[in-house]
Amino acid sequence: MIQKLSAPISVLSYFNHKKRKFSPLLVVWEGKEHKVSKIGYQHKFWSGNTLFHVFSVVCEGIFFKIKLNTQSLSWEIEEISDGETN
Repeated sequence: MIQKLSAPISVLSYFNHKKRKFSPLLVVWEGKEHKVSKIGYQHKFWSGNTLFHVFSVVCEGIFFKIKLNTQSLSWEIEEISDGETN
């Protein structure tokens, strides 16, 4: 089931300066650590003067859509899904 939400999270990430590639590695939500096993679609968009980066990631079979606000440098979850149909 897909659940839309707006919850603050912590994200451990990695940036490879040679490849210029950014990767989220770990999502911490509600005190639980979720290791990222796969990064899917990623995109960015502007809202006013703020740039947002959105990543679709899989952690232990759970799908997360996470968003980075580049102005405040804060992360939040936009969607979570267990893969089951509604």
